[in-house]
Amino acid sequence: MVIGGFVKKIQNIMRGDSGINGDAQRIEQMVWILFLKVYDVKEEDWEFHDETFHSIIPEPLRWRNWAVDTKDGAALTGQGLLDFVNVTLFPKLKNLQLDSRTPLRQSIVRAVFEDSNQYMKDGVLLRQIINEIDAIQFDDYKERHAFGEIYETILRSLQGAGNAGEFYTPRAVTDFMAQMLAPQLGERIADFAAGTGGFLTSSLNYLEPQVSSVGDRELYAKSVFGIEKKQFPYLLAVTNLLIHDVDSPQLFHGNSLERNVRQFKDQDRFEVVLMNPPYGGTEQENLKMNFPAELRSGETADLFVVLAMYRLKRDGRAALILPDGFLFGADGPKRAIKRKLVEEFNLHTIVRMPMSVFAPYTSIATNILFFDNTGPTERTWFYRVDKPDGYKHFSKTKPMLLEHFEGCMSWWDDRVELTNPKTGSFTAQSFTAAELAERSYNLDLCGYPRDEEEVLSPEETIDQYKRRRDELNVRIDERLMLIEQMLGAGK
Repeated sequence: MVIGGFVKKIQNIMRGDSGINGDAQRIEQMVWILFLKVYDVKEEDWEFHDETFHSIIPEPLRWRNWAVDTKDGAALTGQGLLDFVNVTLFPKLKNLQLDSRTPLRQSIVRAVFEDSNQYMKDGVLLRQIINEIDAIQFDDYKERHAFGEIYETILRSLQGAGNAGEFYTPRAVTDFMAQMLAPQLGERIADFAAGTGGFLTSSLNYLEPQVSSVGDRELYAKSVFGIEKKQFPYLLAVTNLLIHDVDSPQLFHGNSLERNVRQFKDQDRFEVVLMNPPYGGTEQENLKMNFPAELRSGETADLFVVLAMYRLKRDGRAALILPDGFLFGADGPKRAIKRKLVEEFNLHTIVRMPMSVFAPYTSIATNILFFDNTGPTERTWFYRVDKPDGYKHFSKTKPMLLEHFEGCMSWWDDRVELTNPKTGSFTAQSFTAAELAERSYNLDLCGYPRDEEEVLSPEETIDQYKRRRDELNVRIDERLMLIEQMLGAGK
């Protein structure tokens, strides 16, 4: 199977459908179909091992009973297929009856469909896509492995799919962070802003070689926990975990910030926390009340840092991706969060990443903060990952690779100060906790030379301007709405 060709073929079929507008919708359409295919294969396995298993999906709605085309002319297609999907399949899956006894592996069906969308208007094209996806045979190991690669290809394509790109952290980054934290079987790993599940699956890939028995496999399947606020990435993440043999994903659709952090008990905490929290957003005042007054930052990412601290077990370890603004931010709550991080946790490493790691979705400079709950910080090391020779910037066609972290990984266990021979600037440097306090917790250290300039291709430049224009339009609309509300209230 040619992986890239498979995904492109699906996307090209969808381009002929007038109901779909843009790559983000094409991906969303593809993924709910993939989920039903994956789930049906999982149900076959559950039925084989458990004679009492009964599907939560009504029999006529199970993939095997409507999607499979046996080439006898009876398969639904055209308007009949559209009517079935729009009038029967989606409404019934969105409203499946659940109770306290419903197993998690079944309740996820309703959870993933609650806010999913069916965009296509051409039933013949929809039939073509279903047939392509159904052709993947999970009973063949190579095909099953290929399916995982197909999913990775879909996730990578999110980087160029408008706002959908915010849900995807490059695989090299999630793998690097998982390898540095080195989770072990028996530990629980959490991501409270799970997105498409990249950190969880990188952790599972790290755990896989440790599995050598049935008991190990059970520990593996219970290792990861996640919460995701938005429906589309939640659907992606659930499917991602099913592909990785987590049959009952401990993955929940909700807002991690809705619980009062002061109420978490030890059973709510985790040995390992990996996250790329959303940044640039703000939270409502009622959510900020879930945090101590001095830590109530106006920025979403800052609140996730606080959440990670409160949900990290004693001796646990964490890694979070945060923008430069967190490092140099000096407002009261942001400074208080950094002081807590240094005084109560061991903030041992900050890895600075090039601006274009998340291109073309965003050019915001990001950093990885590594800390553990073993005691207060004595010394924090900063390591700058410079772009490799020949790279002016990373992009969708030239993404960051795990090998680009090799210098940092080699340095990790034998830390010394380093300088860039070309610029003379530090690429690895350490500071004591006292020195950080003297700087009022400005952590903008060991940074990139200020004359660094990102050079984008014409296509990426156009895409960046369009995205920036859309962001500004949204802000303008929000301000206008607020003004109109104020005017209306004054009448």
